[in-house]
Amino acid sequence: MTVADEIQGLLRPGLRGLSPYGAPQLDVAVRLNTNENSYSVPDEVVRAVATALTSEIADLNRYPDRDAVKLRADLAAYLGHGIDAEWVYAANGSNEVQQQLLQAFGGPDRVVLGFGPAYSMHPLLAVGTATGWVDAGRGDDFGLTAAHAVDAVREHRPALTMLCSPNNPTGTALDLDVVRAVLAATEGLVVVDEAYAEFARPGTPSALSLLAEHPRLVVTRTMSKAFAFAGARVGYLVAHPAVIDAVQLVRLPYHLSALTQAAARAALAHTPVLLATVEAIKQQRDRIVATLRERGLRVADSDANFVLFETGGDQQAVWRALLERGVLVRDVGLKGWLRVTAGTPAETDAFLTAMEQQ
Repeated sequence: MTVADEIQGLLRPGLRGLSPYGAPQLDVAVRLNTNENSYSVPDEVVRAVATALTSEIADLNRYPDRDAVKLRADLAAYLGHGIDAEWVYAANGSNEVQQQLLQAFGGPDRVVLGFGPAYSMHPLLAVGTATGWVDAGRGDDFGLTAAHAVDAVREHRPALTMLCSPNNPTGTALDLDVVRAVLAATEGLVVVDEAYAEFARPGTPSALSLLAEHPRLVVTRTMSKAFAFAGARVGYLVAHPAVIDAVQLVRLPYHLSALTQAAARAALAHTPVLLATVEAIKQQRDRIVATLRERGLRVADSDANFVLFETGGDQQAVWRALLERGVLVRDVGLKGWLRVTAGTPAETDAFLTAMEQQ
């Protein structure tokens, strides 16, 4: 028996044989596979973050503010909707936020419900917290109706229901009537993952507007996408303060470093500068959608910074052909479909040209 076999034998049964989450990190000219913001942090923000970090360094012998009070207040001010700091909780990316929700409200003999194809990290978070995972699926057009969602809730009686809006990997925002219907049908928490909310098409409402009337609603967001702050790892949830009190039962001590808090606050102080790229990215997204449809391919409607498109054949072969031309996109495991991040105009040019040549 090898050491690896021995260690596998010591793992919890639910983890044996699994692979960790991750997308290929390949050194290619055009990387459009992880939904990052392709635009670098502006110099003005770089200087502000550097100044904020410098001011914290001398005090690194002290623990950070474990409640991140100032950061939570800044996030609340950014969100609007009458939200104040008591309704906001921040952590190391929205993945950690969601993991802590499952630690607090999931666990053995409880179920978390999702509707795939959706964010592939959700079932892994369920496994990691020993929570049962149920994928109730979607329609052939990747849509999710209130009737289908309610039927699944009534059948499985989940402790948590995960809804993505915009949905990843399809990119389409969810009608708030679906969220309302699920809230009415379940006694558990309803978590709406809005990681890509800033990229939504005009008139697309946010689940934040439902918080005041629904204490079991949780909205999770991130600074990784629209804010071009993926390397800083800052995510947050918005929910009734009672939910936040419960989540803090499972958080690690001083989980959010003083440097992370300082960097995030400096970024939020320059919100207009950082979000200036959002409209440019949306233009490239819409260009990808329109061009691929003109070429006869099916493309999902997108409210995110990425596009799910039909390849017209074996998606793995198309993925490899694009890679050979220096363009890395994402194979999300849907037969005949691939996902591409909307980047700069030059990156879009490279992708569309590679698609035409393959």
